[in-house]
Amino acid sequence: MVKTVGTGSEKGKIIGGNKKNTEYSVINLIQYTPSILGVQLKKRIRMAFSASSSMAAQLHTLPNSHHHRLLLSSPPLSSAAFISRSNGFRLSLPLRPSNPKNRTISTSSSVVRASANSMVALIFDCDGVILESEDLHRQAYNDAFAFFNVRCPSSSLDGPLDWDIEFYDVLQNQIGGGKPKMRWYFKEHGWPTSTIFETPPENDTDRSKLIDVIQDWKTERYQEIIKSGSVQPRPGVLRLMDEAKAAGKKLAVCSAATKSSVVLTLESLIGLDRFHGLDCFLAGDDVKEKKPDPSIYLAAAKKLGVSADDCLVVEDSVIGLKAATKAGMPCVITYTTSTSTQDFTDAIATYPDLSSVRLSDLEALLQNVVAAG
Repeated sequence: MVKTVGTGSEKGKIIGGNKKNTEYSVINLIQYTPSILGVQLKKRIRMAFSASSSMAAQLHTLPNSHHHRLLLSSPPLSSAAFISRSNGFRLSLPLRPSNPKNRTISTSSSVVRASANSMVALIFDCDGVILESEDLHRQAYNDAFAFFNVRCPSSSLDGPLDWDIEFYDVLQNQIGGGKPKMRWYFKEHGWPTSTIFETPPENDTDRSKLIDVIQDWKTERYQEIIKSGSVQPRPGVLRLMDEAKAAGKKLAVCSAATKSSVVLTLESLIGLDRFHGLDCFLAGDDVKEKKPDPSIYLAAAKKLGVSADDCLVVEDSVIGLKAATKAGMPCVITYTTSTSTQDFTDAIATYPDLSSVRLSDLEALLQNVVAAG
């Protein structure tokens, strides 16, 4: 099976064996390195795939690039750094000479330093990771805008403010937290009239009150949606949590959302036993700065009593990825329909969901990426 990637001078290919469901199928190779590093990379790939006698690889260099990225599809179980049991993941591998005292997982500016130790703590984001919730939040916001008859001066709508799917996908992937979203929007489009304030609020106190009232009502509405029983956790999340606890790993959830909203979500979707079994739970109320600021992950590491590089974070968006890497924590991505096109270069792996991802896969991935560095 041959897949060609890139165009013009950036075109390259990698050839891989393919046999039933037990063989490896390499989908992408992009941004390869200068030829002097090509030899080193080939050796690493041969070592990584040494467990499979059926995998043959032929690499062609791509000029003027600093790192490469691989996307693997339908691989079997393995301890190799490139391998997961997911439907597909992307791995960024450093190509600098190995230094055992200073190992890295990424060649980007936000380099994550990793220890050679096994993973001690597994940290989940909530919205987008444990459940696909962003459209539920959008519905709740629009219900709140309608309830308080929120109307912005620049809006072309005849009725209350209404965030459509396309706009909210962009907004929620650029600004973390509900209150910061509204504050940004009102600054950009004009502070609104509403049943809370008949005229647009002009001072910081009234503006904060407006946002607080809307957010509180929105949170209650969101909780009603969650309690309806129509929402299910994303595939593989509960199993992965149970595996982590059974293996003695510390388990945490860190969400930028309002605490009351996250508590209800976790109690409803992961169950009371798992929720109360968490070693750490932090929400947006617990830190001053929202993601992509790393505060929430730094606070989690402190509460867990572990170093940042002993943690592995599971996120769904580039905002969360930035927060994790800025905190010095390696991060894997399980993307959603609204985040699938984002740039996850700094993630050590990218999955469509966690349905086939086991704890052993994550540990092997982390250890082998460190070893490759």
